[in-house]
Amino acid sequence: MGCDGGTIPKRHELVKGPKKVEKVDKDAELVAQWNYCTLSQEILRRPIVACELGRLYNKDAVIEFLLDKSSEKALGKAASHIKSIKNVTELRLSDNPAWEGDKGNTKGDKHDDLQRARFICPVVGLEMNGRHRFCFLRCCGCVFSERALKEIKAEVCHTCGAAFQEDDVVVLNGTKEDVETLKGRMEERRLRAKLEKKAKKPKAAESVSKPGVSEGPSKTKTGKPEEASLDSREKKAGSAPRSAANGSSSGKVGKPLGGPPKRSIADSEESEAYKSLFTTHSSAKRSKEESAHWVTHTSYCF
Repeated sequence: MGCDGGTIPKRHELVKGPKKVEKVDKDAELVAQWNYCTLSQEILRRPIVACELGRLYNKDAVIEFLLDKSSEKALGKAASHIKSIKNVTELRLSDNPAWEGDKGNTKGDKHDDLQRARFICPVVGLEMNGRHRFCFLRCCGCVFSERALKEIKAEVCHTCGAAFQEDDVVVLNGTKEDVETLKGRMEERRLRAKLEKKAKKPKAAESVSKPGVSEGPSKTKTGKPEEASLDSREKKAGSAPRSAANGSSSGKVGKPLGGPPKRSIADSEESEAYKSLFTTHSSAKRSKEESAHWVTHTSYCF
């Protein structure tokens, strides 16, 4: 079994002890959190969004996840709390002028400084590389370092001037305790939104079921609505027999006359010369012998 040539085995070669726990490299973990998307594991590129728990995503990856929520994606658990695009906030990041990226490393023989970050704090100037705590505001999406918010205490955003509250401040890539705190705030916020939505529905239903409440001033001028309806019914009932009588006298039943009764020219007191101008005059009427047959009738026969 070996040991030829006078080799002496040591104890750790013969006895297998417990396996050592593998430690994660902190620098590699920080690079993965601050430079790569939590959902797609791709390099962060604008537009960059953040969820209510402080994780960074590419906006395209979030939209694809919302459109296709398949169970095969193992990374979908990291974004299971994102129900719609309204649950994420687009970030307003300040570029780092000292960051060159891959411009100077075309040949691949240049050292990449992992401590150098793409974005910085616009107030203090700290780089957003994970060494310093950063946070963003849900109301406007501006990103600052936590030191800037503590040193310059204000209720207005330092960049855009939007008012914010303590509940709007979300820590980016925080610790487990920060994530638990943000999760509790998120659940309270969503529960409050549901209750407000339910409270609005009965009010909308009441306004639709009672449309005549706003017509109060007009009714006070015209009197009681019951009296007005009775008067209108009486007027309709009175006008009905009049129209029936006029229709029977003229020979047309069922067509009430809207205006004054028509007068016949023959009953008028005009002269015979004036009456002869109309077709209702006796001179304009022809007997059956004088009228032509309907087959040979033309306008030139007269």
